[in-house]
Amino acid sequence: MRGIALNLLLAVVKFAGGILGNTYALIADGVESLMDVFSSVLVWAGFRVAARPPDEDHPYGHGKAEPLAAMAVALFIFAAAAWIGVHAVHEIVTPHRTPHWATLPLLAGIVAVKWWFSRRMARAGEAEGSTGLGVEAWHHYSDAITSAAAFIGIAIAIICGPGYEAADDWAALVACAVVVFNGVHIFNRALRDVMDTAVPVEFEKEVRAVASAVAGVHGIDKCRVRKSGLSHLVDIHVEVDPELTVYAGHDIAHAVKDALVHSTLHISDVSVHIEPAP
Repeated sequence: MRGIALNLLLAVVKFAGGILGNTYALIADGVESLMDVFSSVLVWAGFRVAARPPDEDHPYGHGKAEPLAAMAVALFIFAAAAWIGVHAVHEIVTPHRTPHWATLPLLAGIVAVKWWFSRRMARAGEAEGSTGLGVEAWHHYSDAITSAAAFIGIAIAIICGPGYEAADDWAALVACAVVVFNGVHIFNRALRDVMDTAVPVEFEKEVRAVASAVAGVHGIDKCRVRKSGLSHLVDIHVEVDPELTVYAGHDIAHAVKDALVHSTLHISDVSVHIEPAP
């Protein structure tokens, strides 16, 4: 919620600065902040749905809601980039006054705030293994880039004087391309989660190591892991002594599941298949 409040405040500041300072780049930056507000609401809603426990209609939980929200954020980013690009071109071909110098310190402060918030969100996303928080971090980062581009364009327009009034509009156009690039990155990252792309090899090795450490496990045959929201679902084939009774094998399977669910790997459910060791 603090991110939403920050983006609302920055949007108001940018719109005011853009209108009073006669610079479309800052107004375009304000649109980007408004899009951040919508994206934050979507990510928050995705978290709320993803946190719901499994039910009759969703036996594997609601974890997909998080990457789906991230994909919606990416679509919002593409829409914002298109809006900024079209209006930037219009401003380039339309004569206008040079931006006011006071917009420069304003933009410098905005870049610093957004960069700090981006790094903070990125660390939170890495700690929680959250695609949604990672997307929010990238969105704040792209906002910082658009603000930095606006700063450079306005500085050129002010320093170079007459004939360079459209420099800030060109900066907005360049920032638009950066925003599109970040949108593609965000969309692809969310798509990987939706399509159940394999987790990193290192993570699978950790899963295998935890399962192998359980008493009675002779080896691990197959191990498949997919991300679901903030947690993971595991399908693992465990090799045990072929002379064990069904009850003994069942106990080992439960022990493997308990070990994985209670590990630090953020695993919410495990399907264990018992196989005879060769």
